Amino acid sequence: MAPIRPGSNMTAIASALGVSAATVSNALSGKGRVSPELGARIRAKAEELGYVPSVTARALRTGRSRVIGLVLPDIANPLFPQIAQAIENAAADAGYGVLIADSRGDSSMQTLAIQRLVERQVDGIVIVPRLGTRIADLGCPVAVIDSPSTPGNTVSSDHWQGGQVVADHLVGLGHRNFVLIGANPLSNVQNDRIGGMKSRLPKGSRFETIWIEKLEALAGAGCSLGLKQKVELGFTAFAATSDLHALRALTELQQSGIRIPRQASVTGFDDLVWSSVVSPGLTTVRQDMAAIAEIAVGALVGVIGDDTAEPDAATITVGVTAVAKTDRVPMTLVARQTTASVSSPEFSPESPSLGRE
Repeated sequence: MAPIRPGSNMTAIASALGVSAATVSNALSGKGRVSPELGARIRAKAEELGYVPSVTARALRTGRSRVIGLVLPDIANPLFPQIAQAIENAAADAGYGVLIADSRGDSSMQTLAIQRLVERQVDGIVIVPRLGTRIADLGCPVAVIDSPSTPGNTVSSDHWQGGQVVADHLVGLGHRNFVLIGANPLSNVQNDRIGGMKSRLPKGSRFETIWIEKLEALAGAGCSLGLKQKVELGFTAFAATSDLHALRALTELQQSGIRIPRQASVTGFDDLVWSSVVSPGLTTVRQDMAAIAEIAVGALVGVIGDDTAEPDAATITVGVTAVAKTDRVPMTLVARQTTASVSSPEFSPESPSLGRE
């Protein structure tokens, strides 16, 4: 017998077994009173005939698409494909597909991306918001992944704790003079990471904070961060809020003749895929993406509700931000070759350039 067309109705199965289409529907959806024996026969016949449930038909019946949206702020940033993969895996485990939209770091594009996903009738949206923006009522359930300090945040890494982990590592190596490097002071994530670092610096230590976008607004994109001069002033630890900025710092220091980690230690955040293969390997802090995605998707699905119920009994919730029992996930230090103890033979604050004009 030729397979029936995927997504067609259940009449063919019902006719083949001499039962009603309603009985077939109940058996395949796990609802209603269908004996185990008949249920097994129906499922076997459905497999034999190549039956594939119609997503469209189910959406019309239940009001659910079994698809969630994901809005990212910059898909070109190596961090966000990792987040997308983790969300897709968690959604698939929950029986959902994912539509991805890129806000390109622009608030108006973020609004447009959200509108387009809502128009496509996604059941809910996971949003990693553009920095400095707050997510208002979207008309559908939403889960926010940003920082615990962000109002309405569902779950995220504990960025403050991550900053403390970095500082504890560097302080434990004997560093007392720090340069903290962020990109944009409007970012809750970056502020929390730098705040966590500052909270763990010992009394009497010295630190300066560099905001790259502020510096570039004055000196131009790609300008020097002045890190060689910082080393000459006695700064020995350079802690960046992302691996991308840490790589920029590492490159600038090495090109200035500063030996890493002999003359200066460098740390990053996020453990991007290349962080272990640059030379020297970058000390960084890793996010547990799988745990964050599982919590975010689980909270969102909990708000979306049960799509197996009939329309008059289903709980369809709109305009609600998902709340998770656990709103923050600890970060983990990954120590590599860009950090060293100031008292170790590998570390020497003496720079060949010290004293030169």
